[in-house]
Amino acid sequence: MSGHSKFANIKHKKEKNDAKKGKIFTIIGREIVIAVKEGGPDPANNSKLRDVIAKAKANNMPNDTIERGIKKASSSSDSSNYERITYEGYGPAGIAIIVETLTDNKNRTAADVRSAFTKGGGNIGTPGCVSFMFDKKGQIIISKENYGGEADDLMMIALDAGAEDFQEEDEYYEILTDPDSFSEVRESIEKEGIEMDEADITMIPQTYVALTDETALKNLQRTLDLLEDNDDVQYVYTNLDD
Repeated sequence: MSGHSKFANIKHKKEKNDAKKGKIFTIIGREIVIAVKEGGPDPANNSKLRDVIAKAKANNMPNDTIERGIKKASSSSDSSNYERITYEGYGPAGIAIIVETLTDNKNRTAADVRSAFTKGGGNIGTPGCVSFMFDKKGQIIISKENYGGEADDLMMIALDAGAEDFQEEDEYYEILTDPDSFSEVRESIEKEGIEMDEADITMIPQTYVALTDETALKNLQRTLDLLEDNDDVQYVYTNLDD
């Protein structure tokens, strides 16, 4: 088994409180649109849509909201046309940052992301400048509070379904998969009736960088806050060891 991936540090997570729900639902709503347009409105024939629906339910999105999103995205009158754009760059002290966006106006998004980097004392780089420092993985987090079974049983369910790695920490279990195996592993766990706290494709740093300078930390946090407040931004990944 590989070393712990520090899932809490992988991305600047969106908190599941009332103040953040609007942002989370916006993110998932756009992912529903993309999934439907790429693979159709029937979850039975669209594994990406099944994954997004599972994420929506994990974030307490109401079923009728999910269904309305699917119906709207599959309607011929829906003019939503989101484009996936990833930005890479450096924060203070060379901290690597990856920003994944879904946007209907790439000029606006590019300007906003660039501004967030600049205001935090960082800069956007060329495509690929930091992504080589990360591994793209499917990641499933299950809290021990929600799973009362034996760790070995959960591990065998995951590994038998094709997972690459299983880690047990103080309060949770972490399962890592190849991105192509993610849906199959997630669905195998779901079929066992096991609740998942997180289930998504993510970017995991190969190594972490410690940042102790208070000014640099404050500037990095400014960049992350500005990115999180931007509706076009889906996820932000860093190699910060915090």
